[in-house]
Amino acid sequence: MDFALSEEQTAIFDMAHAFGQEHIAPFARQWEADGTIPKALWPQIGELGFGALYVSEASGGSNLTRLDATLVFEALSMACPSVAAFLSIHNMCAKMLDNFADDDLKARIMPDVLSLKTVLSYCLTEPGSGSDAAALKTRAERTNEGYTLNGTKAFISGGGYSDAYVCMVRTGQDGPKGISTVYVEDGTPGLSFGALEQKMGWKSQPTAQVQFDDCKIPAGNLVGTEGDGFKYAMMGLDGGRLNISACSLGAAQAGLDMTLQYMSERKAFGQSIDQFQALQFRLADMEIELQAARTFLRQAAWKLDQGAPDATKFCAMAKKFVTETGSKVVDQCLQLHGGYGYLADYGIEKLVRDLRVHQILEGTNEIMRVIVSRQLLANR
Repeated sequence: MDFALSEEQTAIFDMAHAFGQEHIAPFARQWEADGTIPKALWPQIGELGFGALYVSEASGGSNLTRLDATLVFEALSMACPSVAAFLSIHNMCAKMLDNFADDDLKARIMPDVLSLKTVLSYCLTEPGSGSDAAALKTRAERTNEGYTLNGTKAFISGGGYSDAYVCMVRTGQDGPKGISTVYVEDGTPGLSFGALEQKMGWKSQPTAQVQFDDCKIPAGNLVGTEGDGFKYAMMGLDGGRLNISACSLGAAQAGLDMTLQYMSERKAFGQSIDQFQALQFRLADMEIELQAARTFLRQAAWKLDQGAPDATKFCAMAKKFVTETGSKVVDQCLQLHGGYGYLADYGIEKLVRDLRVHQILEGTNEIMRVIVSRQLLANR
């Protein structure tokens, strides 16, 4: 059992961290104020191979392991978890297309997807179906030319911003077996978007409803086989849960690093506040919790890479534990900054806001508990 990162993995982390600190961190607050991420950023990220992290080499991807990918998202989220998480969504879509799209569709779209000239959004959630995702109602009716889509997707990161949308739609009966996956390009007639959502965090990610009104797509934009879309969507979520956990971990680590620096400079009662034992204990608790979260996350990623039978359970457990740990740590970081932590200038309050949603998306942490408990009971 080897807990050390390989030289290659260390290099991957260092490359992602250096890029984030140079090209993302200095601008994160401005992008949050603007409510968008400059489109010019994505091809720069694509040049590093980060637009196709676990897409196969045969398709032109980086073919990294899930563990490798968590290192990328941990490192990038130290600069901005909102930007890192958006990249995670694109990569989840890219992997679905690599695994299940036919050769003609892949030949047409994948080169731009891999380079991040085409930025992807993932459309599963609807106004009436969140945790109960299989209850989705957006319908794709078969036509002579392809499909006509009608319905609405909600809480879509990149709604109105992305270049294409990987959508779960109903082509058949109620329930999961009636769901298929389709690829909808921006500018398709009948595709429109709601007003931008005003969110607590992730403010640099444009988020909006995605609406289909007699939106016609060609038959070749079906991804995989009709009726298998829900299966494809769920297969992507294990990795997505690891990635969002990594985003919590990296942001919380950045928060702790900033707090250590602040406490060494802030004076009270004649000494820097990092010399008070009560506050040192708080620092120690945060370090212990982050190290436990990091180990748990990497174990879950290793299990997913190995195809372990309990990989889904471990991904769910890690997602619940790491995202809650991340939020707890940044909240404590804000407290240790005192009133300054409440000010935008110090960067801590942004982390508190950005990380809160990680306990909701990629499956709520309540659903993570459902997954774990079901497997426990099934294995009695």
